[in-house]
Amino acid sequence: MGRNKLARFKANEENRNVVQEGKEIFERIKGNWGKEQFHNDQPLVVELACGRGEFTVGLAREYPEQNFIGVDIKGSRIWKGSTIAIAEGLVNVAFLRTQIELLERFFDEKEIDELWITFPDPRPRDGDEKKRLTSPRFLEMYKPMIKEGGIVHFKTDNTGLFDYTLELLNSREDIIDLVYTHDFYNSEFKDDHHGIKTRYEAIFSEKGEKIKYLKFKFK
Repeated sequence: MGRNKLARFKANEENRNVVQEGKEIFERIKGNWGKEQFHNDQPLVVELACGRGEFTVGLAREYPEQNFIGVDIKGSRIWKGSTIAIAEGLVNVAFLRTQIELLERFFDEKEIDELWITFPDPRPRDGDEKKRLTSPRFLEMYKPMIKEGGIVHFKTDNTGLFDYTLELLNSREDIIDLVYTHDFYNSEFKDDHHGIKTRYEAIFSEKGEKIKYLKFKFK
C-alpha cells in the first residue's frame, strides 16, 4: 500500500466527520445521526456511492440548513470529501465508510429525509442484478429508512441501468410522483442541482454522454 493511501487512512481515523469501523460512534450511530454526529435535528440527506464526495460536499455548501452524509466503502475516496469539508468549515457534512449492503445497520426507520443514488456501478450482467443499487433488494432496504414524503433521486449515464430502473419502478405499486428525463442538462430539472457534478459525471458529460435522471417517492 502506498504512502499516500496510508496517510489518507490515518486522516480518516482522526477526522471527526468520518464514521467508520474502529470508532466508538460507528456502533451507536443508527438512529442517532442528529444527536451524535451533527448535534442538531436538521433534515438528513444521504448520498450512496459518493466516491470523492463532490456531490455531498456541493449540496452541503448550498443547503447549510440540512445535514449530508456520503456513503462509500473506499477510504481513500472518502478522505477527499472529508478533507475539503473540514477545510471549508462545513459542519453539516459527514461520511460513512461501509458497504451499502449494510446500510440498514446505520440508519433507523424514517431517519432519512432524502436519498441520492449517483452514478453507481451499472452491473450490466444479468447475474449481477441483485447488486444494482436500484434493484428490488435495495429498494426494499431503503424504503423503511426514508421518511414519509421523502424523495429518492437517481442519476446515471448508463442507459441500460436507467431503463432497467424505470421499468422496475413503473411495475411497483408503492411508487408515486415518479418523474424522469433521458437528457438531464436539457430538461426542466437541470437547474435543481446548482451545477454540482461528480468527477464521473464530468467525464461522461465531456464525452457527450447524456445524463439520465429520475426521482420518486415511496407510497
